[in-house]
Amino acid sequence: MDSIIAAILQATVVSKCVLVLLLVMSVTSWAFMAGKWVSLHRALRDSSQGLADFDNAGPLVSSLPLMARNDSLKGITRRAIREFNRLHRTGDAEKLLNDNVRRALHFGVTEEIGRLRSSLSLLATMANTAPFIGLFGTVWGIMYSFHAIAQMKSVSLATVAPGIAEALIATAVGLFVAIPATCGYNMFRARLSSIETVCITYAGQLLNRLQHEATIHPDGIVFEGRNS
Repeated sequence: MDSIIAAILQATVVSKCVLVLLLVMSVTSWAFMAGKWVSLHRALRDSSQGLADFDNAGPLVSSLPLMARNDSLKGITRRAIREFNRLHRTGDAEKLLNDNVRRALHFGVTEEIGRLRSSLSLLATMANTAPFIGLFGTVWGIMYSFHAIAQMKSVSLATVAPGIAEALIATAVGLFVAIPATCGYNMFRARLSSIETVCITYAGQLLNRLQHEATIHPDGIVFEGRNS
């Protein structure tokens, strides 16, 4: 460990800048992954619980108040109810209910998944670029080492090894940043896929419930304390 610290302290200014950049990327990626894990875990929990509540609540008048308190499913429900009420006001509910509300639900699911996916590209960018930044630091360090060797006019192992070892630290740090970021990105994509599946299932069940109870609500449906 002492030898690694000594090598870093003896590195060139460019190599030190590369290592600092990689350190900032590492801290940023870990902080981002911690926050994203919390938000996706909460979203999966809330959406799964909301789907179960919707199944067990019975009629829409009983289930919609529960959905209004569910952060993951509230936006999807709001879009569907708004379109349902609009069709009732125009008198085309029976003819257009299936297609129009289905599209509204699709937009709602897309909007929710897009919100949860926001900034995930930042993690992918760091995972993809960190090894190349580390490689740049390594190449620069090797070039500097060869230049120093040429000036010393010595090619012994004792002369070459310290410079090469110093240069390779940047590649190692780049991999240290990229590997966790790649694992986190893949894990979050899998979690997003699970959330999307739950949201699509809920959207399908909400559409079925709206079709079955369309005649029970001739004046529209009240959601979040108002008739959307």
